[in-house]
Amino acid sequence: MSTKALRLGTRRSRLAMAQSGQVADAVRQVTGRPVELVEITTYGDTSREHLAQIGGTGVFVTALRDALLRGEVDFAVHSLKDLPTTQPAELVLAAIPEREDPRDVIVARDALKFTDLPRGARIGTGSPRRMAQLNAYARSHGLDIEAVPIRGNVDTRIGFVRDGELDAVVLAAAGLRRIGRIDEVTDFLSVDTVLPAPGQGALAIECAAADADLIAALGTLDDPLTRAAVTAERSLLAALEAGCSAPVGALADLLVDGQIVKEMRLRGVVGTTDGSRTVQLSTTGPVPQTHDRATALGRELAAEMLAQGAAGLMGERAQ
Repeated sequence: MSTKALRLGTRRSRLAMAQSGQVADAVRQVTGRPVELVEITTYGDTSREHLAQIGGTGVFVTALRDALLRGEVDFAVHSLKDLPTTQPAELVLAAIPEREDPRDVIVARDALKFTDLPRGARIGTGSPRRMAQLNAYARSHGLDIEAVPIRGNVDTRIGFVRDGELDAVVLAAAGLRRIGRIDEVTDFLSVDTVLPAPGQGALAIECAAADADLIAALGTLDDPLTRAAVTAERSLLAALEAGCSAPVGALADLLVDGQIVKEMRLRGVVGTTDGSRTVQLSTTGPVPQTHDRATALGRELAAEMLAQGAAGLMGERAQ
């Protein structure tokens, strides 16, 4: 391969730059080539509308993919949960590195846990998925909360709590860990309480499908178990015909006996944002060894969820 610098396309946010910087370091090690970050502004970065209003699907991704297709960058790093489930033929996910903690977390005033928040507590989130599950949990446990839609970066969101405008905000553990702010978390939400977004905590490294040398080099960063898990989760999302901003949670985790990975469990949930109705199911089976098997796992669980009425809980489905 050439010794010319590789151009890595990234969003400009602090989190995106941190994620891309970590990937750039890894790519330098495996290729021996310099890597330069190319900052790209996406529609999701400039729009002030809530993600549910603008659709969510692809708003943080399209500009990066356009730069790849035009040859302005050699590869791009995405938060996998932001990626549409349809993959362009001209591009390939060359690597999905080992996943960070997929859980959601609470940053609350006075170091409060979620279940210790006062009656009527205002909790900020930009995610219909989080709203649906938090409200469902509150309903079933006699809690009184108000989920408030918010936008903004980590500083903005935590600032709402610091300023007393909100009692708490919900964020992704992975993002806070990657920017070195995990110590600000006051409560980690169990996946039994809130299932994460499909692909949450994982990164996707994407490049042109025609660049075989780069695909091979980036492929050394791939984690097969993470790829199998997120493929199953995203297959479920696709089969539900739901976009990135739909109230859908999914997590494929590994069931381990000692040091041996025995099985994979896929859980999915769909709910109305007020928490009044949810469909939550799971399935367990052998760890998928192929892309097709991981995809089938997601499709099968989605079919069961649709049979239980999931489609009617999602509002407008993705087209």
